[in-house]
Amino acid sequence: MTTNLPTRHIVLPGTTNFRDLGGYVGHAGRSVRWRVLFRSDHLAGLTPDSLSTLKSLGIQRSADFRGVQERTVDAYAWQGLHTHALTVEPTVVQKAIALIHAGGSLSVADTVVLMQETYRSFVRENAAQFAQLFRLLLEEDAPTVFHCTAGKDRTGWAAALILEALGVAKADIEHDYLLTNQFYQRPAAMAARAALAVPQEVLDVLWRVQPGFLESAYAMVQREHGGMQSYLREVMQLDDAAQHALRARYLQA
Repeated sequence: MTTNLPTRHIVLPGTTNFRDLGGYVGHAGRSVRWRVLFRSDHLAGLTPDSLSTLKSLGIQRSADFRGVQERTVDAYAWQGLHTHALTVEPTVVQKAIALIHAGGSLSVADTVVLMQETYRSFVRENAAQFAQLFRLLLEEDAPTVFHCTAGKDRTGWAAALILEALGVAKADIEHDYLLTNQFYQRPAAMAARAALAVPQEVLDVLWRVQPGFLESAYAMVQREHGGMQSYLREVMQLDDAAQHALRARYLQA
C-alpha cells in the first residue's frame, strides 16, 4: 500500500526553489507538519497564478533574508501577506565581483573559502536575524515562507536551524540543503550579467551549494558553543519551553 504525500518541491512560476519542509522525521519520531513551513528563492516575480497558489496554501507570512538593495530591486507586497525583513547582506558575491573588477583573479578554491566565510558569518555576525525568525515562528503557526534571493545560503542555514530545533537528523538536514542543486535555476538575465564579470567555474561555486559550506557553519557552532543544542539555547534563545512550543506547533501530534 502506498501513501500519497504532499509534494516537497512546489512548481510556482516566478520561483524555481520553492519547497516544503514537511515530512522529515523529528523529535520522538514525530514528522514535521506539511504545508506550514516553506523555503524559497525570492518572490518578486510571481505570476497571478502563483499568487493564487500561495493563497491556496494559506501562506500568511514571509521572512525575507535579502539585503537592502536586493529587496529594493526585486520588491514585492501582496494583500494578506505580512512581510518581515530579516536583513543579511550578500557579502560573498559583492567581494567576488569587487575583486575581479579591481583586476584581481578569483579561483574556485578562493570562492569556496569565501562561501565558507559567509556561512560562518551566519553563525556569529547574523545570528540575531535567524533568532528573529524563531520568534516569528513561535508567535503563531500560520503558514510561513522564508527566503533570500536564490533560496540556498541564507535560506539554507535558516532551514537547517529550524530542522535542528525540531529534532531532524543531520543526514536529512543535509539532504534538504542539497536539493537546491536539483531545483534552483538562475534567471537568465542574472546569469548573463554575472558572466560578464565572473568566470563560469566560479559562478558554479557561487550559485550552487556544497556540503562543506553547511559544514563550515556547523564546525563554528561546535567550536564556539560546544554543539548545536547549546547554540540553539544560548544564541537562538530557544530554552526548553521554547523548543517544546516549537515542536508542538510544527511536528505532527
